[in-house]
Amino acid sequence: MKLRFPEACILEWASKYTYQRDEQSLIDIDPIIKKAGFLTKAQLRQVAKWKSPRSAGRIEKNNEEYIREITSMSFSAKTERGRIAILTLLDGIEWPSASVILHFFHKLEYPILDFRALWSVNENAPSQYSFDFWWVYVEYCRELAQRNHVNMRTLDRALWQYSKENQGELQGSLKPRTSV
Repeated sequence: MKLRFPEACILEWASKYTYQRDEQSLIDIDPIIKKAGFLTKAQLRQVAKWKSPRSAGRIEKNNEEYIREITSMSFSAKTERGRIAILTLLDGIEWPSASVILHFFHKLEYPILDFRALWSVNENAPSQYSFDFWWVYVEYCRELAQRNHVNMRTLDRALWQYSKENQGELQGSLKPRTSV
């Protein structure tokens, strides 16, 4: 992985971040979720609505008790693989949405798995995510954030925004307009 823009520009790109959906609602429930140690169905709906409204309907297939059980197990898992993989047992939660749950609500810092952010580090979203792919991305982003003295939310905003402004569409697939 290699950042497409100079590391010194992370804060600049993060400051330009514009996403149509309101992330403040997720930030607001962070302390509640961390204290409880799990997500409720209503909170999971908020995550789905923010990350992928298309999957929001599938969230309804999960009952309240199951959501609490699965998210509690994820937050208390001892292994990295356990933290992410168990979340994908929930209907409507694939790797990208699971990464949002960890990003906003786990005590450790995790990046959001998103085709835009991946493009900004010279990676294509795979046809099927795996733990090995995700873990390499997590370690890269953690080191990048630490080296540049930014938190993961700031880095994620920068990666997403850079892609939004520099990744164009060509014949149905996303291609770079420019690269640094």
